[in-house]
Amino acid sequence: MAEPFAELAGGGRRPLARLLTRIENGDPSLRGALPELFAAGHEAHIVGVTGPPGSGKSTLVNALISEWRRRGLRVGVLAVDPSSPVTRGAILGDRIRMMEHAADPDVFMRSMASRGELGGLAATTWLAAAALDAAGFDPILIETVGAGQAEVEIARLAETTVVVEAPEMGDEVQAIKAGLLEVADLVAVNKGDRPGAPRSARQLRAMLSTAGGRIERQPPSVLVTTATTGDGVPALADAIEAHRAVAREPLAARERAANQVRRALADLAAQRAAASGRWEATLDAVADRELDPLTAAEQLLDA
Repeated sequence: MAEPFAELAGGGRRPLARLLTRIENGDPSLRGALPELFAAGHEAHIVGVTGPPGSGKSTLVNALISEWRRRGLRVGVLAVDPSSPVTRGAILGDRIRMMEHAADPDVFMRSMASRGELGGLAATTWLAAAALDAAGFDPILIETVGAGQAEVEIARLAETTVVVEAPEMGDEVQAIKAGLLEVADLVAVNKGDRPGAPRSARQLRAMLSTAGGRIERQPPSVLVTTATTGDGVPALADAIEAHRAVAREPLAARERAANQVRRALADLAAQRAAASGRWEATLDAVADRELDPLTAAEQLLDA
């Protein structure tokens, strides 16, 4: 295993931080090292945490970190934050809520800017997760921006997707729509100390029992948690661990791989098309309505 990945396996935090910076900056020199980076992984359990704003995602992630540390696990965290409109950097709101773990050598937290990407993730989140895996962190928690019901991209990357809901926010109705709850593997009704929490959990269980979801699977379990006190967090950690085996069944693993390769194909095609000599002329033709976007895309791909 060549540098810098040997340093990652040795637990070096500074090499990991430098590698993540290169990943976020799109360092082209990393392209040739991707096979080695993936080979250096330890098959960490990648857990996505998503949900609407105000549901307490960051506080729940913080509570999960504490629970896993009590169990002796090394935890990696990628907190995807909204981008600054000036610097395009992460605002760091999520990381501030997890500062109690900042000095723990067995917890590595990284805030990543979404940089305008839709779906709640940054374009390089999957590669950053691979770097944390190579560094020996397991599980790896990925917390999304928290943009609402359209934030389903995390299900393409994570092995286990936890959707966090809060009682009395009206989100129970969303279970019957195509959207965020449809891709949940587990649902955590957070802020369980509120009077409406048991009712919200019952409604979600009833609705999700008949709603569509991921292929070949049972409706997601609905758990009640109170992240500020830790109530229900050990049970959630147990449920996440139990889902690891389900997530690694061949059909689920193949579906996740297909989604990741499709995303990579789309990104690579867009990059190559933009670098082609026909890009500007094609854009002009579409802008002048001389060419429709689909035909334009076909011509760029053919070229």
